[in-house]
Amino acid sequence: MKKSVGTIAPALIAAAALLAAPAVQAKPKLTGEEQLAKMLEGREAGKPVNCIPLSQATDTTVIEKTAIVYRIGSTLYVNRPTNADLLDDDDILVTRLYGSQLCSVDTVQLHDRSGSHMWSGFVGLREFVPYKKVKKESGN
Repeated sequence: MKKSVGTIAPALIAAAALLAAPAVQAKPKLTGEEQLAKMLEGREAGKPVNCIPLSQATDTTVIEKTAIVYRIGSTLYVNRPTNADLLDDDDILVTRLYGSQLCSVDTVQLHDRSGSHMWSGFVGLREFVPYKKVKKESGN
């Protein structure tokens, strides 16, 4: 069965357009600081604390080369560890507690998420800064 160039060309153009679409729609990747700022929008920093109850954390987010964010209730606790430049948002955090709380003297091991789960370093935690949602004032 012979196809004419007239029917193949539009199909090739359509296929090329579909392949190029993701490149056009791709957004520039935010820096770690920009990602953290976006996560903390509408929140206000509180007084730093040395420890948090890790068992109450419902979510942990690694912000690449910047911070680890722990969610406890509606509060986000931001930790900017030593060696933060080693943080990769694709790493698995391995935390060993020596009590019931995660504290600023603890370390967190970093493991590669790929099939090998190889150890890729560690970070030393610092104080945890709580960020709570800012209450909106009602217009009286």
